[in-house]
Amino acid sequence: MRLVMVYREQSEHRMAVETFMRDFKKQTAGEIETIDPDTRAGAAFCDAYDVTVYPTLLALTPEGTPNMTWRSTLPTIMDASAYK
Repeated sequence: MRLVMVYREQSEHRMAVETFMRDFKKQTAGEIETIDPDTRAGAAFCDAYDVTVYPTLLALTPEGTPNMTWRSTLPTIMDASAYK
């Protein structure tokens, strides 16, 4: 499973997202990939997965199919760790 966080670094959600990712890594030793929707690759990713609000956390299968998506709000670390 692959966890991907889509968020803008220049936003009011930045601190919450970065704190969540830091705590997630400390508690689970898992990594969360980040994507900036303002880049060309990020915009293509957002189009492919219908990401229109930020932050969005996606749990993707190895084939790239979304297994779980959290939009606008961050899940608990326990909930997200089930998909690492």
